[in-house]
Amino acid sequence: MSASTHGPRERIVYEAAQHLRRTGVAGTGLREVVVAAGAPRGSLQHYFPGGKDQIVGEALEWSGAWAAARVQEHVARMRRPTPGHLFTAIVDDWAADLASRDFERGCPVAAAVVDCADANDAVRQAANLALQTWQRPITEALVAMGRGPRRAQVLSTLMLCALEGAVVLARAQRDTAPLRLVARELAPVLDA
Repeated sequence: MSASTHGPRERIVYEAAQHLRRTGVAGTGLREVVVAAGAPRGSLQHYFPGGKDQIVGEALEWSGAWAAARVQEHVARMRRPTPGHLFTAIVDDWAADLASRDFERGCPVAAAVVDCADANDAVRQAANLALQTWQRPITEALVAMGRGPRRAQVLSTLMLCALEGAVVLARAQRDTAPLRLVARELAPVLDA
């Protein structure tokens, strides 16, 4: 998404997602988001009468949809689709993003869960929906690759759990090695 090709509302949602990736919900200031979006100051009240929870919820919804679209792009580009190849492609996306941004941005959904799962049910629910949105095309792709629906659901859950954990370790270590390791070790399990 290019900030210059979308209206203020879309830019605010995008920038909120980027702030969540860096600083979580607690560290995401609405003024900073509006400034980064190049939006008028009154945009917050106009577009987001529900305040920060609404902005965070929409940023998480955007994040889930973006991740789902990336999964679909990977599947469409694969000549020989396998669960292991799909997982490696998703992991490679994250490794490239983390390395190119000096490990400053993680998953906005994970950050929101860590910050708010016990204290803000609206944000927790938005994060859960974002994860479901992301997981759905993974599960569908696994079914298309010959896994039964129940097995595809289990494997897509395993993939997201492994990926999110590897992203956390990669950021903590400032090294993509955990991502490479999880892709290498999990791919054969996924393809079995």
